[in-house]
Amino acid sequence: MEKVNIKNTDLYVPRICVGGCPFGGYGWGIVNYDDVIETIYSAMDLGANFFDTADVYGLGESERIIGDCLKGRRDKAVIATKFGVVFDYQTKRRYNNSEIYIRRAIEGSLRRLQTDYIDLYQVHYRDGETPLDEVVNTLKALQQEGKIRYFGMSNIHQEQALELKPFKDVFVSFQNEFSLACRKNEEDMHVFSSEYNMTPLTWGSLGQGILTGKYDKNVKFTKDDRRSRKEYVNFHGRKLSKNLKIVDELKKISDEINKPISAIAIRFILDYLKDSIVLVGVKNKKQLEDNVKALDWNLTQEQLDLLNKKSI
Repeated sequence: MEKVNIKNTDLYVPRICVGGCPFGGYGWGIVNYDDVIETIYSAMDLGANFFDTADVYGLGESERIIGDCLKGRRDKAVIATKFGVVFDYQTKRRYNNSEIYIRRAIEGSLRRLQTDYIDLYQVHYRDGETPLDEVVNTLKALQQEGKIRYFGMSNIHQEQALELKPFKDVFVSFQNEFSLACRKNEEDMHVFSSEYNMTPLTWGSLGQGILTGKYDKNVKFTKDDRRSRKEYVNFHGRKLSKNLKIVDELKKISDEINKPISAIAIRFILDYLKDSIVLVGVKNKKQLEDNVKALDWNLTQEQLDLLNKKSI
C-alpha cells in the first residue's frame, strides 16, 4: 500500500487515512454501527491502518468505537485524534486550548480509545486566547509523559503563519479542507507544507460526498444530516451545479480507466499535493474499498490538468 512518512517523525502511514467523523453517528444521517465496525476491521485487513478522529465526534462515540475495534491490534494501527472543541455546546466559548482543558481531553481520549498513547495529537481549532507557546509546552509535557508521540494542527491559515514561525518542525502535520470541490485553502496548504515542513492532511476530500457520483441536482437530505444545511455549500445552488460538472469529468475518466469516481477524486489530491495524506470519512466497507482503490497509480498529466482547470 502506498505510504508516506509524516515529516519529522518515524511514522510511515498509508496515504489514505480513515476519517472517524461519521463513526460518531451525529450529523451524517443514518449510521449503522455494525457497518462501522466491519469497516474498521476491513481497514486493518487492507492495510489502511491510519485512523483520524476527534474527542468531539459523536461526543466521544467515534473514539469509543475505534478503541473497541483496535483492542488487541493497537500496535498495528496509527491513531490520530484532536482536541479543542468544547463538548458543551451551550457555552459561549466553543474552543479551548488551555492546559487544564488539554489534560482533561487527553485523559478522556486515552480512556475511550483504550490505549496508553496517541500517535498524533492535534489542535482541532485554535481558541484565539491561549498563547501558542503555552499549548506547545503542554503538548511537549504530554510527550515526555509518554501519552502522545507527535502533535499537529488543524484548520490553520496564513494569518496564523507568524504565530507558528517559532515552532517550525515542532508541529509535524496540519489538516485543512481541500478537494476538487474546495480549493479555497490551497495557498495556505502550500505555505505550511513547503515553508513550515508540515505534512498536509486533507479533510472534506470528497466534498462531503458530492464527488462520489451518488448525487444529482435533485439531492435532498434528512434534517439529521448536516448536509441539508445551506452552509454545506457543495449541495446547494450554484456550487452544486459546478460540482456536478466536475463529477461529469470524473465519470468520463472513471469509464476510461475503470476506477471508482471517488478514487479518481482522491487520486487528484494525492498527485496534486506532494506527500499529502487524504482523510476519507466512510460509513461502510464498500465506501472504504472504493476509496482505497485510489492508491498505487497516477493520473496522467492531461487528466490532472483537466480536473484542475474544471475545479478552479
